[in-house]
Amino acid sequence: MSTAEQHEHPGRRTVLRAAVAGGVAATATGTAAAVPAQAAEATGRRRFDSDSPRFTLAVLPDTQYLFDADSTDPAPLRETFRHLVTDRSGANIAFMTHLGDVTEHGTEDEIRRAAQTFRTLHGKVPYSVLAGNHDIPSSTDDQRGDSAYLREFGPRRYASMPTFKGASPDGYNSYHVVRAAGRDWLILALDWRISDKGTAWAQGVLDAHPTLPAVLTTHDLAHADEEGTARLSGNGQRLWDGLIRGNDQIFLALGGHYWPPGRTVLRNDADNDVHLHVTNYQDRYYGGAGMIRTYGFDLVRGVIDVETFAPWFLARDPARRTPLEAETVELTGPADRFSLSVDFAERFRGFSPVAPPEPRPASAVMPRGTIAYWRFDASGMTTPADGGPVPDGLVVRDLSGHGNDLTAGRLHHSGPEALTWSADHHPGQPAHASLRFDGGKGPDRGAVLRTGARAPLNSERFPRGYTIETFVRFPEPFEGDHGWMGILSWEGRNGDAGKTTGWSPLEPTCSLNVSPERFLQFVVYPDRQDADPTSWSHAVPVGRWTHVAVVNDGRRTVVYVDGSRIARNPTAPSTGIATLGKPFVLGATQFDGKFGQGFYGWIGDTRIVDRPLRTRDFLTPFD
Repeated sequence: MSTAEQHEHPGRRTVLRAAVAGGVAATATGTAAAVPAQAAEATGRRRFDSDSPRFTLAVLPDTQYLFDADSTDPAPLRETFRHLVTDRSGANIAFMTHLGDVTEHGTEDEIRRAAQTFRTLHGKVPYSVLAGNHDIPSSTDDQRGDSAYLREFGPRRYASMPTFKGASPDGYNSYHVVRAAGRDWLILALDWRISDKGTAWAQGVLDAHPTLPAVLTTHDLAHADEEGTARLSGNGQRLWDGLIRGNDQIFLALGGHYWPPGRTVLRNDADNDVHLHVTNYQDRYYGGAGMIRTYGFDLVRGVIDVETFAPWFLARDPARRTPLEAETVELTGPADRFSLSVDFAERFRGFSPVAPPEPRPASAVMPRGTIAYWRFDASGMTTPADGGPVPDGLVVRDLSGHGNDLTAGRLHHSGPEALTWSADHHPGQPAHASLRFDGGKGPDRGAVLRTGARAPLNSERFPRGYTIETFVRFPEPFEGDHGWMGILSWEGRNGDAGKTTGWSPLEPTCSLNVSPERFLQFVVYPDRQDADPTSWSHAVPVGRWTHVAVVNDGRRTVVYVDGSRIARNPTAPSTGIATLGKPFVLGATQFDGKFGQGFYGWIGDTRIVDRPLRTRDFLTPFD
């Protein structure tokens, strides 16, 4: 269909099929009539990690030219399906959806051949298919009744898939619920021309699953110009007005039918973004050659990475690809390869708010060997109002019961703003509170919390190893000169401990600092060795909380940032810490026994354990 014809006669596919045939219909809120044969899916399910925060939704647009009368060639599509099966574990592929126009004429022969090809996926990757205008009489809507398409791609095809949950009474619309990234996602597969009855059915599905983020797939949604800017088609406008805009759950809508590909973002009635994409490559070499588009959801980074490629060409020896194959193996233009920034928690907050974790009591986070634990909520200190100054002399109790209490004090005649109380905290932090330090240079200023002169921690040498944890957050913007500020340390010059090989005998025996580039630096003078093994992190971001853990197993020290081991951990032997009976300090580092600037930012719960902990046992667990 030409571009002009496409705009005159909107409609070519419809993402994801569904449908009821031969009495296998399910109600809008019901499940498929039969969900036995899950054993066949077992192999594929074992290879898919439903708890990983990263997963892939594969999208297959119009394949009609591969099933076109006597020129039918299913080989490209078979290779696409083999790729999805083979790469299911590597790409963590949760689901595949076809956007309609499976065939060119919708004849029984074309439909049958396509249905046989799709069996490659059975029991290996769950999927949905929907009818495009070439698969059924294009002048009809989903109330058209029986068809060759419905007999092969109706609800019975999906009944054995654990993801399949039901179809509309007519059989041409269906939905799946996919478990990925530790939560359920709704996939709506709507007919090329959905009727009012079909729209009511789809609304019933959404109403029955009000907390599930939804991806809507249909054949005819939008068309794009040559720059890739998409606009709703006539049918797309009807879907937008009648279903999408009023249901905040729908955050992504996908259509085929038109070329070139493109995308746009519209604001729904809840004033949230809805991404609308056009995907179709039948105008490309070999009818698109079974080209696939992958949507890589990454809930850690808050992005959806989109890529487009042809597995049929990808599987060939690069040296033997023809010029057109080489040109079509992967598409990298802005309409085919891009990333969407999505704050998933914020985007889904209106219909599926994430309940913040409750504070955890100190008793729940003090494993064997805990020798000091400080937190800044009411369990550990007298708390001022949020943003209020913490007075000099205020005591923060050591909740381990070992008597390593901290006492607050300001440096260099600093004012009240140098140390204030805050309700801000890391999402995984046991206590929902922190201290805000406003240290800096020119002149030096800041505040510290120090153990008393007789605190046991002052002389602890950690012969069996140790774990030191804290939470920090740097302000955004990160203004001023704060290079080499300290987060925590022990007082006492390493030269007084007999160390001769370090950078300077005036350094403290142990400190966690921040370089001018915001690299974390952990330097320790071991109790037994005459050395100063120093670990360095990457540049720590501003404006967000970071968990830092220093773990020593009695032989060497490893620093973790947000549960990830950093690269620059020296392998030099490091046993214990050469403490000198002097106070432990939170909020600054001494040099030659003197405090310079104090820390600039927030510090949360801080814990010291006299043995190495695994990442899953940190104050915020990392599995």
